[in-house]
Amino acid sequence: MTELPTGTVTFLFTDIEGSTRLAQALGAGWPPLLERHREIGRSAWQAHHGTEILTEGDSFFVVFDSAPQALAAAVDAQRGLAAEPWPESARIRVRMGLHTGEGLLSGGSYVGLDVHRAARIAGAGRGGQVLVSAAVRSGVTLRELGEHRLKDLSRPERIWDLVIEGLDSDFPALRTMNVIPNNLPTQLTSFLGRQREVTEARQLLADARLLTLTGPGGTGKTRLSLQIATDESDRFPDGIYFVPLGALNQADLVLPTIAQAVGLIDPGTEPLDRLSEWIGSKCLLLVLDNFEQVIDAAPQVAELLARAPKVSALVTSRSPLRVYGEREFPVPPLGVPDPKHLPDLERFSTFESVALFVERAMAVRPDFAVTGTNAPAIAEICVRLDGLPLAIELAAARVRVLSPQAIMDRLGDRMALLSGGMRDLPERQQTLRGAIAWSHDLLDEADRRLFARLAVFAGGATLDAIGKVVFDPGERGDPLDAVASLVDKSLVRQESEPDGEPRFRMLETIREYALEKLAERGEAEQLRERHAAWVVDLVEGNAPRVFGDEQRLILDRYEVEHDNIRAALAWASENRRTEMAFRILAATWRFWQMRGFLAEGREHADRVLGMPDTGDLPDARAAALEGGGGIAYWQADMDAARAWYSEALDLARASDDLSRVANAIYNLGFTYSLTQEDSTRARELSLEAVELYRKLDDERGIARAEWGLATTEFFFRDYQRGIALGKDALEIFRRYGDQFMTGWALYIVALCNLTIDREVMRGNLEEALPIFVDSGDKSGYSLIFDGFAVLEWADGDIPRALRLAGYAAATERSVGTGLAEWNHEFAGFHPDSLNETDPANSAFFAEGQRLDLEQATALALHRE
Repeated sequence: MTELPTGTVTFLFTDIEGSTRLAQALGAGWPPLLERHREIGRSAWQAHHGTEILTEGDSFFVVFDSAPQALAAAVDAQRGLAAEPWPESARIRVRMGLHTGEGLLSGGSYVGLDVHRAARIAGAGRGGQVLVSAAVRSGVTLRELGEHRLKDLSRPERIWDLVIEGLDSDFPALRTMNVIPNNLPTQLTSFLGRQREVTEARQLLADARLLTLTGPGGTGKTRLSLQIATDESDRFPDGIYFVPLGALNQADLVLPTIAQAVGLIDPGTEPLDRLSEWIGSKCLLLVLDNFEQVIDAAPQVAELLARAPKVSALVTSRSPLRVYGEREFPVPPLGVPDPKHLPDLERFSTFESVALFVERAMAVRPDFAVTGTNAPAIAEICVRLDGLPLAIELAAARVRVLSPQAIMDRLGDRMALLSGGMRDLPERQQTLRGAIAWSHDLLDEADRRLFARLAVFAGGATLDAIGKVVFDPGERGDPLDAVASLVDKSLVRQESEPDGEPRFRMLETIREYALEKLAERGEAEQLRERHAAWVVDLVEGNAPRVFGDEQRLILDRYEVEHDNIRAALAWASENRRTEMAFRILAATWRFWQMRGFLAEGREHADRVLGMPDTGDLPDARAAALEGGGGIAYWQADMDAARAWYSEALDLARASDDLSRVANAIYNLGFTYSLTQEDSTRARELSLEAVELYRKLDDERGIARAEWGLATTEFFFRDYQRGIALGKDALEIFRRYGDQFMTGWALYIVALCNLTIDREVMRGNLEEALPIFVDSGDKSGYSLIFDGFAVLEWADGDIPRALRLAGYAAATERSVGTGLAEWNHEFAGFHPDSLNETDPANSAFFAEGQRLDLEQATALALHRE
């Protein structure tokens, strides 16, 4: 990778004037012209030792070690473009901008105001023109164009036009804010990201004359509105006027405030008439900021727009105006990375939330940079702060005294941590609490009550859940109408579940504030108990369906409600609600095992099963012990699994319930089957379980016990008997439509066929794989892929075997299962040893670890 220049460098930005129009007009003829333009530009940059940083669409971003190099490159490029025989109807004219400043690097690219200044200088030019800042002037012929205010930059820039002999030198006025009458406030920080939102909002504003940007406090609505306004300046030659409404609390003051902003000093007693007359046929844009607390003035604004047909309004508000002709644009949070799957540092820094954090951190600590060490903490900060710009800026300011890791560790009390914003900002923007309180204080009592109570849900809730938990028994009212009010005010977000059912969620940052309000109302414990009871009903009602035809749907439902399950289990544990905790653990453990949350499930099991037990909950404890034992077994912690399963067996025997005894013996048998010294005990228990299920005439129970015995026979290396038992079980599972156990029966029959008939083994694995993949059972398909790896090793395809083993190992590591090593031992397949004998083998294994599920599936099925 080319080493990027640092220190004092010169930035060059270019783009083609009217490129969108040309692309639309030329169609298939456009790409060749665009590519020829790139060839001309690159030839000039390379001739003068420029480093190309980014090529996007029709633009270049190039960096030079010195201003003379950059100027010479710009001259050569413009000469080359001017000499090119472009089609008469498609003459390509490129504007260029240069600025010299500090080359600050972060994540493999440049950051800081000097980069943005160079980009804005380029954007102010016309096709064929080269604009330079004062810092670039050096030994060339320049024409001074005066001081200009550039879009979204705080201080004006004195700009010169580079005069190139033989080329055009007569250009229209620069595209800067000097040309358009406006009172837009200057910004002391650069505008980062949001390009998609800017583009979409500009299109909406072009289609509708009233556009409202909605979102909770701290989303960056005001900053986005100013950027949209500056980018739209060419459309409004009579002016763009920013009208701050945050200090108002009376709707009848809105029109007088607008009048003052546009220069009408005395609107008189009929401000609507006077303002309409004053504006007349002018083409201008009103930016009405913080409209939420004067929402009753919405009809007046709508009437003003009806009387002034060339006026448009861009509004920021927590809630829409709800008037005819309005288009709403909910402002989303900034894009955030996945802390569990971080990209390389260069791509990591392109996430909008990360870029904002880094730039604001550098403002207080110029030596701050993203590193492999602090990137995980920065990612976690951005995620836990919901991508809210205000929250991220406040967190970044703490870099002055805290590392990113220390900031992340303190986010448990984010309301206290995220304070100390700039003193010249409105008070509501100086702290996170102030921003949210601003919205909360505008609510009526009914909305405040609902806002506080909804905080009991972690990760959101459906309307059905809200109705059962939030509303008092017998309370009348429609949950949809009640929640819609908070959605309108941007304190609750509406999302859709996989089945299309609406789901309502608070950003976690807002939820923390709502939890404070719930505690202040004295309702926290009452609501948490209702919430925990609802979770118990949810998981117990769905647990049996985990093994049916709806397995994927049910597991997905658990995943959607996982935060609620965690919250309820934590509350039950902390408050010694032992029965509730037992029931949640018993009904949820299969989800943790299948979807890759074994480590978390083990933490829950240790805590819940370690709670003081009064002995009056034997049935509930026995079910929870089965869950804990299952989690420990999948982690290959046989000592813990055996201890929990043994206690469950004792409780089953005390109950005199033969079915429970058979199930407990069946479970316990697995903990002895993985070691040779215990194999006899494993066989005894498996046979006992089979006999008990036969006594009960429980055919599915017999099938499960025979499958367990087949597993034991595999580890005894009695493969023929294992195959026979497995096939008997498989026939029963198929007859009952039990896909889950069908998959496992296919798996054990496949393993037993390793030394007998590998074609049968392959067919069984190929049939089993989609069962686990389609349900999202990660623990399951990790072992199936491992089975494929063993098969390929036995067939002599070592590269394919190690790739599959690498993918299986990565999956097993991510989900927390530890059973594959036992299978390797009995099959005689040892990837570690193979890796040590040949560096190429290590490379194959590493390649497999980087595969995704689709690639691994294609590899296993020979479809790559």
